[in-house]
Amino acid sequence: MSRRALLMYLWLLPLFVKAQNYFIYVAAESEDEVAVVQFDGKRGSVIHTISVGYQITEIEGPHGLTVDPTGAYWYVTMAHGNPYGRVYKYKTEGNELVGFAELGIFPASMQISRANGLLFCVNFNLHGKMVPSTVSVVDPVSMQELKKITTGSMPHGSRISPDGLSHFSVAMMSGELFEIDVLSLEVKRTLDLDASMKAYTSMSMSDSHADMGHEMAMDIPETMKHSQLKPTWVIPHPDGKRVYVAANGDGKVIEIDLEKWAVAQIFKTGSGPYNVELTPDGHKMVVTYKADGATGIWDLDTHKEIAVIKNSRSVSHGIAISLDSKYAFVSVEGIGSQPGSVDIISLERNQLVDVVEVGKQAGGITFWKIEK
Repeated sequence: MSRRALLMYLWLLPLFVKAQNYFIYVAAESEDEVAVVQFDGKRGSVIHTISVGYQITEIEGPHGLTVDPTGAYWYVTMAHGNPYGRVYKYKTEGNELVGFAELGIFPASMQISRANGLLFCVNFNLHGKMVPSTVSVVDPVSMQELKKITTGSMPHGSRISPDGLSHFSVAMMSGELFEIDVLSLEVKRTLDLDASMKAYTSMSMSDSHADMGHEMAMDIPETMKHSQLKPTWVIPHPDGKRVYVAANGDGKVIEIDLEKWAVAQIFKTGSGPYNVELTPDGHKMVVTYKADGATGIWDLDTHKEIAVIKNSRSVSHGIAISLDSKYAFVSVEGIGSQPGSVDIISLERNQLVDVVEVGKQAGGITFWKIEK
């Protein structure tokens, strides 16, 4: 090919290559609305805004969002119901309301299992007593709650394993990690994160002082009512062998080995790690630092933080990552009357590429699809 032909080819190539469009849902908790954001690889914009809830005079607070595995429906939890919250089901095409189910107090994060098609939603119980709360199991076809499974105090972050067989959740106040068997709908095992962290730290210190003849004693209480770690989120790795927990009260992300059911590694992060997500290819971890108004990007192959990106507002919240592992979409709340935003971060360049303004107190966020 001649140089002239090559230049002509390169000039015409963009005309034949269609840009990829990315679509996400984000909730504005203080405005009872959900926005659909489209990003074409350069610029993002709100293409739809859906009013949610049923109480005209009250703010119900859309909190958690998820899209079902088929991409046909999206779900939103309404946290401030009286006395109980709800989950609403909408069609992704046209955003038509399909139905709802009543859950517990302050329903938060949720996801649908690929193994049995059921929806699992933690009841955060923010406005209730500091007692063990529950995970609601919902049939998303009939929109009927089938069961409440008792877990810990103030369960918040939750995700389902890649094979769909295990539901993981963390209880913020009691500091516990729970694994629920998706098929039996029973708690399979529980990990006291504070005690496990003490054991891990003690073992590390024992190893580092072995030549000096020191013996490290542990004082691990049998029960722990108020966690120092205050775990807010959990996400399984795509390999199914480990999960990552955001320890909001301790400035760390904790890696848990699922075979050993123990702490395997600690990542020291910025202040107030709140939400943690992994790229589908398993190579990067993205963490919102709520107290810093920033987002950290970690290389899981080297276990090093490779970028800290200042967010457009001061209260960083949730994360959704594109299925091709190229972009992170971060919801940022804003303060008072300040609008929220979705900060779009390139995970190839590790930099902020666009900011899309949405409603006040942007929180729950979920990825929908890639479309050419």
